[in-house]
Amino acid sequence: MNTLVEELKVKLIDILNLTDLAPEDIDENAQLVGGEHGIDSIDVLEMVVMIEKDYGVKINNKEVGEKVFSTLAALAGYIKEQTDGAAG
Repeated sequence: MNTLVEELKVKLIDILNLTDLAPEDIDENAQLVGGEHGIDSIDVLEMVVMIEKDYGVKINNKEVGEKVFSTLAALAGYIKEQTDGAAG
């Protein structure tokens, strides 16, 4: 899962235009939305689209979204859980 976390860090920096950050600057256990990097609800929409496009994982309700986007580790865990379930 560490590979997925690192991959997500790079993608988040790219799609959210966080050019002042390096992947190692993002703490996977820190609050993602509303945290120190200024990620807001508009950014979440961009992340939902990226996750659906790149991983085939849908986040289609607010309750799931709030849980999934709490931290980068939670997001990676959810993607892994959904893709493992689809593969098996």
